[in-house]
Amino acid sequence: MHLAPLALPQEPAGGIAGWAADLVDTMGGPGAGLAIALENLFPPLPSEVILPLTGFAAGQGVLTLASALFWTTLGSVAGAVVLYWIGMLFGRERMHAIWARLPLVKASDLERTEEWFAKHGAKAVFLGRMVPIFRSLVSVPAGVERMPLPVFVMLTTLGSLIWNSVLVTAGYWLGDRWEVVETYVGILSKVVLVLVVVALAVYVTARLRGGNRAQHRRTS
Repeated sequence: MHLAPLALPQEPAGGIAGWAADLVDTMGGPGAGLAIALENLFPPLPSEVILPLTGFAAGQGVLTLASALFWTTLGSVAGAVVLYWIGMLFGRERMHAIWARLPLVKASDLERTEEWFAKHGAKAVFLGRMVPIFRSLVSVPAGVERMPLPVFVMLTTLGSLIWNSVLVTAGYWLGDRWEVVETYVGILSKVVLVLVVVALAVYVTARLRGGNRAQHRRTS
């Protein structure tokens, strides 16, 4: 069966949109899955471009909406499992060894993080799949902490399906205005990034002040 070409209104012949359009146009659903799997492994590839574009392709008849959701979710899970195995192979002992060499951190900080993940890891993996930036990163600590793989796959599948459904369906219904999705999700990504930077700055400042106070008590 001959696939209809992706007749994008702005003809993204280059960049990420052009690359994703070529993959979907050439391979259909598996191409969309491959693009999203790579997006998980390389976060700079934005899902807010790939997913709405895939939805638009479904609206143009290049693939069905069900196929778009199936393959993009499968790609999300495949990419996440690779990161999970990287975390698992990296291991807790190496993580502690590297952590011990980092400035401004304590072993107790990592231990508290591990305790938190032991209690809330399921929610972190599920909800993290719907948060820009953390979508990929959350898979690594899941592997380090040896979350049971079936549980990880189930939570990742559910979280990815929700995120993918929202963006793919938006691209499907918006049609040639699919780039609107990228705009709004891009704003959300920037907000998340700013919050992370602020939290990191607060953490570093608190550590520096704590170190200065401890040094002052030793010298007085």
